[in-house]
Amino acid sequence: MKKICLSLFALLGLCSCSSDIWGWYVINPTTPSGWINIKFLVSGMGNTILISVTAAVISISLGLIVALPGQSSKRAWRIVNRVYVELIRSIPLLPMLFWVFYGLPIIFKSMGLNIPIDPFWGAVITLAISDSAFTAEIYRSGIQSIARGQAEAAQTIGLSYAQSMRYIILPQAIRRILPPLANQFIYIVKMSAFASVIGMQELTRRANELVVTEYRPLELYSLLILEYLVLVLIISAGVRWLERRMGSDE
Repeated sequence: MKKICLSLFALLGLCSCSSDIWGWYVINPTTPSGWINIKFLVSGMGNTILISVTAAVISISLGLIVALPGQSSKRAWRIVNRVYVELIRSIPLLPMLFWVFYGLPIIFKSMGLNIPIDPFWGAVITLAISDSAFTAEIYRSGIQSIARGQAEAAQTIGLSYAQSMRYIILPQAIRRILPPLANQFIYIVKMSAFASVIGMQELTRRANELVVTEYRPLELYSLLILEYLVLVLIISAGVRWLERRMGSDE
C-alpha cells in the first residue's frame, strides 16, 4: 500500500510538469490558493467521519435487533426477519436517501408531527437502515457458526434464551464477525458520499463545490480519492489492532 501511495504522488508530480494540460496548482500546498483549496476539502472530513460513525453504531444495534428474531423457533419471528432483510437489501441507497430526506417529513406531517430532517440525519438514517440488513446477516452467520451444543448446555444450567445469547453465544460470535463488520464500516464511509446530493457538507460535497469554481475535476477528485484512501487505511489498521487485542485473528 505504501508503494501505491508513493506511485500516486509520483504521478501527480509528473503531471504537474505540463501546466498547459494539467492544473495541479489548484491543490498545490506551496501556493496560498492551493493551500486554501486543500483546507476547504479536508474540512469536510469531520462530517464524513461523524456521519459514518453515527450510522455504524445505529446499524450495528439495529442489525442485532433484526438478527435475533431470525434465530427464534417461532416461524412468525423468522418471517419478520426475512421480510425486513430482503426488503431493505433490494432498495438502492440513493432512492432510499431521497425517500428518507424528502418523504419522511411528509409522513410525519400527515401524522400531525412537525419533525424536519436535516441533511445530517437524513444521511445517518439512510445509511443505518440500509446497512442494518447486511449487518443482520453478518450476525446470523456468526451466531450459527457457534456449536448448537453450547446453547443446549446453557439451557440445561437454567439460562434463558436472552441470557445464553448475552453471556455465551454473542461474545464468541462477535469475535468471529469483527472482520466483516469492519468491512461494513468501510462500506458506510464510502457510501456517505451520497450525502452530498442532499446538501451535506462532507468530503464529496466540498470537492463538487470546488470543481464548480475551479473547473479542475481531475485534480480535485484525485485529492478526494486520496482522502478516502487515507480514511480506509486508518480504519483497516485500527481493525487489525482490535482483532489482535480480541484474538479474532487466531
